[in-house]
Amino acid sequence: MAAPASSPLPTSAPRWLRVVILSDKNLSAFYVGAAFTFAPVLIVADPRRPLVIAAWVLIATAGLWLGILGILMATGLAMVLRAGDQMPDSYWDSVLTRPSATRGVGGSITSSGPVTR
Repeated sequence: MAAPASSPLPTSAPRWLRVVILSDKNLSAFYVGAAFTFAPVLIVADPRRPLVIAAWVLIATAGLWLGILGILMATGLAMVLRAGDQMPDSYWDSVLTRPSATRGVGGSITSSGPVTR
């Protein structure tokens, strides 16, 4: 069953799914950004073994949490699909939105709207 884009969420969608998807999106962005920070930190902390161990524990914990969020997200979406429903486009737009116009690299204004040719 294809739901129109303006329809509300299907009743089979768990209420916690939005929080999980937003958390996964934000933690993924943080995790990638933190990788650029942790590489030099590990090089500087190399002579101090306890600092290296603490950094790896932090990296591993964030990665484990990211994996758990992925499993929860897959479970929630599977619950919707098993009920024969679809998530409307308006739901995905609300979860994956960016500001309508932002400053890009070099100060150019970019838009999150569809690409037109």
